Amino acid sequence: MGTKGGIDYSAWDHIYVSDDEDVTCPYVDTPSLFRMRHRVSGQTCCSRESRLEKMAEFQQRGEDLEHNLAECKILLKETQERLKKLEEDRQEGEEDEEREAELKKVQAEVKKLRKDEKMFEKMMEEYRREEKKLPWNVDTLSKEGFSKSVLNIKPDTKEETEKEKVEKHKTFVEKYAKEIKHFGMLHRWDDSQKYLSDNPHLVCEETANSLVVICIDYEIDEKHALMEQVAHQAIVMQFILDLARALKVDPRGCFRDFFSKIKTADKQYLDMFDHELELLKERVRSCAQSRMEGAMKELEEEERQKRLGPGGLDPVEVYGSLPKVNHLHKCRSADVASV
Repeated sequence: MGTKGGIDYSAWDHIYVSDDEDVTCPYVDTPSLFRMRHRVSGQTCCSRESRLEKMAEFQQRGEDLEHNLAECKILLKETQERLKKLEEDRQEGEEDEEREAELKKVQAEVKKLRKDEKMFEKMMEEYRREEKKLPWNVDTLSKEGFSKSVLNIKPDTKEETEKEKVEKHKTFVEKYAKEIKHFGMLHRWDDSQKYLSDNPHLVCEETANSLVVICIDYEIDEKHALMEQVAHQAIVMQFILDLARALKVDPRGCFRDFFSKIKTADKQYLDMFDHELELLKERVRSCAQSRMEGAMKELEEEERQKRLGPGGLDPVEVYGSLPKVNHLHKCRSADVASV
């Protein structure tokens, strides 16, 4: 191709250069090209959606297993407490057929729950092994660390009224009731930290208050083990909020500091945590007792209102104010003796 005068470029004279070759080309059937691109794009989109759906289903299965295992452990603890109480009653009192039947029934429940616990633990181990073997998903391989910078500057906010606080709490609880209850059932520090990382909107005063309300409801229903579990998570949230107030930052920005501290805490800090937990449980028991007593008084008052006769008299109160039968008998005996 080279000549004495230089390079011969005639071999490239037939090359066509188009301004639109990214879209169309005179040597390609344009409609066919567009149909092919659309088909490939649709297949790629469907494949991506399928991968994301499978990943979501896998994660949901893991959350369900974790929730079922936590509930099973709590039920087992409650049933073991019932069994212990029944065994103590049998040692103290005489043998009773009904009590023996109840004892056998509770023993069978404990046996079944232990079996279920082992089954769920085995399923969780299989799930974690399967999770480690999962191939990397290109759609979720890289995650956004943060989409904006948050400056921890205290905003100038006006004081909320009591009515506004109640309305805010009610709206928040109605919207996130399921997430709050799930957080209340978590046992491990790492699980709690991960769940709050995925749901940072839960790091607030409303969540702490809602957890305390759930504790009181469980105590009224005599589900003491569930109450103690949720109370633990309520104290976790309260400690996070206290740390945020001490540092004067948004609690969503410092909850990881709390978990880092509690995992490596000394005995003094852990004792303080346990002390606050016991105080909360005592307050919950006291509040539950007060609510039950108040409900009983309201019920008694309703029954009294139904019994009221003419003149607003309560027959039970009137009957109770009458002299005792023994007193009347003595009076009659005295009259007979005097005659």
